[in-house]
Amino acid sequence: MHRHVLLLGSLLLLGGCMRGGVPREVLRGPSPTGAITEEEFKALHTSPAQAPAVPQGQEVEVGGMKAYLSLPENAKAPLPAVLVIHEQWGLDAHIRHWVDRLAANGYAALAVDLYDGKVPTTAVQALALSRRLDPARTTLALKAAHAFLQEDTRVRATRTGVLGWSVGGGWSLKAAMEIPELDAAVLYYANPVVTDVEALATIRASVLGIIAARDEVIRREESWVLRDALDGAGVRHRIVELEGAHGFANPMDPGYDERSAAMAWAEASMFFEHHLRR
Repeated sequence: MHRHVLLLGSLLLLGGCMRGGVPREVLRGPSPTGAITEEEFKALHTSPAQAPAVPQGQEVEVGGMKAYLSLPENAKAPLPAVLVIHEQWGLDAHIRHWVDRLAANGYAALAVDLYDGKVPTTAVQALALSRRLDPARTTLALKAAHAFLQEDTRVRATRTGVLGWSVGGGWSLKAAMEIPELDAAVLYYANPVVTDVEALATIRASVLGIIAARDEVIRREESWVLRDALDGAGVRHRIVELEGAHGFANPMDPGYDERSAAMAWAEASMFFEHHLRR
């Protein structure tokens, strides 16, 4: 077991993802880390005056809950798969774009609607809905979604990962604790942060934690305590700190930072590539 810690100042990520000081994901050319560049992803989040991007996936039902499934074009099972856990804003257009983005990268991707169809429009509503999530019911829903990815004839995943942001990032870590079959877990500015070493020791997946350096929701120290706790639990992990505030990867968020979002996606896509395609 070992750990890797990468600070923004490190040249490892920058050397692999930058050209002339600009992340390749932000450029117009083909991206080495995914079929959809950050610029293209940002463009999917249109203003109300523009025609919205058409979702590429389909609505399905998983464990009695609605979910959104997107599959790579013309791909055949078995496929590597990613379970997507929405942030506090619910299963909205943004999360559907993420699911489609993963499918464009060659993964079967599935997002479960933990809010039962409710999509909050204010921060107060979003916070209330996230706090009403029942831990037992949410855990069962995520287990059912993972089983769907393993058993559905269109997917039949043999390697699986989980991805989430904020409250969804917190649940991604909990999913890794509860679903030992997971191979990779990616947490964007996870909230809350689990630091119980004994609880984290159940994780078999490799973990990528992405931290926002100017996070106003989670204290920076908490994220680094997670690093130490994962160390103590013997969990393979990588912690990446990038500039930006909480929500920097969401083009619909006021704190969206295209540069940091591009770098985070480069990290996440390479992480999934390594752990889900080998």
